[in-house]
Amino acid sequence: MNAAAEPSFLDSSDPLRDPALYFNRELSQLDFNFRVLAQAQDPQVPLLERLRYLCISCTNLDEFFEIRAGTLRHAQDLGFAPGPDGLSPATVLARIHERAAELVQAQYECWNRVLRPALWEAGVRVLGRDAWDEKQTRWLRDYFRDEIMPVLSPLGLDPAHPFPKILNKSLNIVVVLKGKDAFGREGHLAVVRAPRSLPRIIQIPEEVSGGAHDFVFLSAVLSAFVDDLFPGMQVKGAYQFRVTRNSELIVDEDEVENLALALRDELVGRGYLRAVRLEIAEQCPDEIVRTLLENFDLGENAVYRINGPVNLNRVIQVYDLVQRPELKFPPFQPRLLPGVEGMFERVAAGDVLLHHPFEAFTPVLELLKQAAEDPNVLAIKQTLYRTGKDSPIVDHLVQAARNGKDVTVVVELRARFDEEANLGLADRLQDAGVQVVYGVVGYKTHAKMLLIVRREGRQLRRYVHLGTGNYHSGTARVYTDFGLITADPDIGNDVHQIFQQLSGLAPAIKLKRLLQSPFTLHAGVLKRIDRETKHARAGKPARIIAKMNALNEPQVVRALYQASQAGVRIDLIVRGACTLRPGIPGVSENIRVRSIVGRFLEHHRVYWFANDGAPDLFCSSADWLERNLLRRIETGFPVLDPELARRVYDEALANYLADNCTAWALRADGSYERLAPQADEPPHSAQATLLSQICG
Repeated sequence: MNAAAEPSFLDSSDPLRDPALYFNRELSQLDFNFRVLAQAQDPQVPLLERLRYLCISCTNLDEFFEIRAGTLRHAQDLGFAPGPDGLSPATVLARIHERAAELVQAQYECWNRVLRPALWEAGVRVLGRDAWDEKQTRWLRDYFRDEIMPVLSPLGLDPAHPFPKILNKSLNIVVVLKGKDAFGREGHLAVVRAPRSLPRIIQIPEEVSGGAHDFVFLSAVLSAFVDDLFPGMQVKGAYQFRVTRNSELIVDEDEVENLALALRDELVGRGYLRAVRLEIAEQCPDEIVRTLLENFDLGENAVYRINGPVNLNRVIQVYDLVQRPELKFPPFQPRLLPGVEGMFERVAAGDVLLHHPFEAFTPVLELLKQAAEDPNVLAIKQTLYRTGKDSPIVDHLVQAARNGKDVTVVVELRARFDEEANLGLADRLQDAGVQVVYGVVGYKTHAKMLLIVRREGRQLRRYVHLGTGNYHSGTARVYTDFGLITADPDIGNDVHQIFQQLSGLAPAIKLKRLLQSPFTLHAGVLKRIDRETKHARAGKPARIIAKMNALNEPQVVRALYQASQAGVRIDLIVRGACTLRPGIPGVSENIRVRSIVGRFLEHHRVYWFANDGAPDLFCSSADWLERNLLRRIETGFPVLDPELARRVYDEALANYLADNCTAWALRADGSYERLAPQADEPPHSAQATLLSQICG
C-alpha cells in the first residue's frame, strides 16, 4: 500500500495535532551534534577529550546520513505523507543539507582553528603537507613506496575502465592526469582507492621527526606522492573524496525461510547501497565534482566541500596513541558491590541496583559466571542486542551450556551495524549447544533481560537482571545506565512469560509488574500521564519527570500537552531528538526540556509519576519513540524497593534537573541554550556529582 494513501496524523481538527507544535525528529537529532561539538570547543574540557568529542560529532553525522537521510530518501521515493510536523521528506532533506553544511563548517573550523593549533602547542602535532621538513618528507616518501604503494590499485578511467564501485565511507583520491601512458592512452582521470588495511593515521618515528607525538593523515600522504603511481604522466591535481551510502538493511522477513541466511546475503552488498552524501576536497574543480555526482546519482544538495581531511573522525586514533594523562579526563574506579562472590545469596537478601558506569558491571558478570558453574542452576535465558567483541557474557553462556544447563539466548540479528557480529555470535552459541532464538518477525528484540532458574531446596527460584543498557562490558564503562537484579517472584514470573512468548508461539500475556511493548508499555505510559492530568484537574499535586534518549511518539506528545494544559508540572531530560515543543502559552508552558552532554553518554531511561503521593517509577530499555513503543520488544520495569527507588529518583532525575554546567535547555523556537550557574547558585554537574558520591 502506498504510504501516501494511509491515514495521516494531520487528518484531524484537534488543535494539539497542529504541525506548529512539533519539531522534526531528523532535524532535532542533527542538532544534538552541535551540542556534542560544543564539548570540543569548551576550553574547560581536557584537550584530548575535546578531540574525542569532535570525532564523535563526525561519526554521529556519518551514521545520521547512513540511516536517517537514507530512510528519508526512501520515503521520498515512495511518496510518504508528512509526519506530525507537516514536513514532506523532500523538505526535510533540503533542510538537513542546510543544517548539516553548518555543522560540517563548524567541525572543520574547530579542527583547523582551535584543536589542531592547541594540540600543536601541547606537543601533539598533526602535520599537513606544508609543514613537512626535508627529513620527514623523505621518510614519508619511503613509507609510501614500501608500505602503501604495494597495496594500491589505481584505476585510470576510460571506456575499458568505467567508474569503479566505491565502498561506503572509504577514502579515495580522484586524480587529474595529463599525458599518455605506455600504451599510448590519453590520461584524463584516475581513482585511487585506499584499502581498509591501511592505517588512516600514520605516526612519524621520534628519531625522524624530533617529536614524540607527530602524526600525518594517510590522505595527505596519498595526495603528496600520488604521482609515483603514474610514471611518465603529469598529475594536474589530486582530490580526496568520500561517499556515504544508505546502510539500513531491508529484509522482508515474511518472505524468507531463514532470517540469518537472508541477512548474511544483505550484508554482502551493504557497502554499495544507494549513495546519500559526497564529501570532496574544497578545492576540487566543479567539473570533477559533477562527474562524481553523476556516477553516484546525487544532486548538488548532497555535496559537502571539505577544508581538511574528508575522514576527520579518523583522528580519534591520536587519542589512543598519545598517553598523556594530563590531556584526558582523570581516571576513576567504579564502585564494586560488596558480596559479589556469592551473588545468589546477595540477591536473595534484597534487590540490587547498579548505576553504571559509576558502579561496576562486575556483579552482572559474576551472576552469570556463578550461574554457569552452580549445579543448582537449571536454566538460563538471556536477550543479547549488542555485546561487543570477546564478550565475557558470551563466554559464560557457552560454559553454562557445556556444563549441561538449559541455555536459551534471544539474539537480535538486526541490531544496527552489529548484524555481522551477531551472526557470528549466534553461530558460536549454537555450536556450544545453546538454543538460539532470533526473536519475533517484524519486531526487534531490544529488551535487556537475564533470567536464571535455580533449585533451592524443594522450590525453584528465579533470579532476574533487567537493564536500561546492553550486556556490553565496554559501554557499561562509558554509558549511564541502570541495572536491577532481583528475585522478586512477580517480576521473575513476568520475565519468564516474556521469554516463553519470544521463543514459542505464546498468545498475548498479562504481566503483573512489567510493562512490555508492543503491548502494554505505550498504553501504560499514556495511562500514567492521563492519571497525572486527572489529579491536576482535581486540584491535587501532579508531576511527571522522565529521562530518555529521544522523544517523538505523537500520542505521548499530545498526552503531555494535555497534562501541561491541566497544570501538571513536567520535566523531560532528553539527550537527543525531541519533537515536543516546550514553553508554548496555553499548550506546553508547564513543560521543560533539557539535554545533558557530558563525559559519559546519557543512556538510562527513567519514568517517574507523582501519583498523588505514591510515586510510580519505571526504568526501561525504551525511549518514547514510535519504534520503541510500537514496533519493538521492550520492557519497563518498576523499582519496588523504596530505598532503591529513591536512589533512582535522586541520582537520575533530581540530580540531573539541578545540573547547571552540562545542561542545555530547549526553547520554544527549537534552539538550545547552554545553562550556567547563576550568581546565587553553586555549579552543579550531574555526572561529576555521581563520580564524587559513588566512586569517591
